[in-house]
Amino acid sequence: MTSKATSPEEYIKELTEDRKTPMERLRNVILSNLPNGYEETMSYGMIAYQVPLAKYPEGYHAGKGQTPLPFINLASQKNHIALYHMGIYANPQILDWFKQEYPEHAKTKLDMGKSCIRFKKMNDIPFDLIAELCGKISVEEWIETYEEQIKR
Repeated sequence: MTSKATSPEEYIKELTEDRKTPMERLRNVILSNLPNGYEETMSYGMIAYQVPLAKYPEGYHAGKGQTPLPFINLASQKNHIALYHMGIYANPQILDWFKQEYPEHAKTKLDMGKSCIRFKKMNDIPFDLIAELCGKISVEEWIETYEEQIKR
């Protein structure tokens, strides 16, 4: 479910009432815990946190240098809220840490794909764990990981 919203505020405003509060809270957690250098914008119809072209002019390989390097995306999907975290996809140590910590912070079983963490129960989103996850990778570390693990 992609959105045509042009800002994160507009994106959240068009959500159903049951999704607005958890999405706003996730957005605030991300903004409060991301290391300096990432920018918040809209990308692929979702709220996006990315490395701006001014910081990494090569950009995302799939965007042929015209697209900022994505790091985290946040979306309200049909049956869940999705947090796409590229660091989990690219860094096995971060993934292992997250999988180990998740049961300590949530009552539900972890539901995830390669980079996507799905939250089906809005009352059981582990905001404190997401906060810690968001602060684990600096812009410089993400660029280095991206170049070593994904871009090749």
